[in-house]
Amino acid sequence: MALSAFDDKSRPPGPPAIKHVLGKAAVLWVQLISHVAENHGPITEQWNFAGAKYGWSLRLRQGERVVIYMTPQAGGFLAGVVLGEKAASAAHESGLPAAVLAFIDSAPRYAEGRGIRLPVASRGDLRTVQQLVALKMAR
Repeated sequence: MALSAFDDKSRPPGPPAIKHVLGKAAVLWVQLISHVAENHGPITEQWNFAGAKYGWSLRLRQGERVVIYMTPQAGGFLAGVVLGEKAASAAHESGLPAAVLAFIDSAPRYAEGRGIRLPVASRGDLRTVQQLVALKMAR
């Protein structure tokens, strides 16, 4: 089974299918897209099929830079953020939950930064992801 709820390579998911799969979290999906557009825009939305293991995910891009990866799942979604070292360090000064900081610290380091995926199913999860995006975009 793919990481995404959508694994049919022949067609990216449309808004009705996303709303159905996400359920109550659909409003959080829309709020995150709106937040990124308002605070870090202009953005473009790009659906990407990353293979059978991952399925479809939505990339929000600012020019050539991917701001966030959003992977729809049943009842929620994963928000993927790649933090550079400056943003990862700044996370410790930002008031993020200790569990999120531990997750950042344990993420493998790559040339482009530390990639993390956080589940989003509540307003608290959404606020955490919004903070991470702000840290990423400020550095």
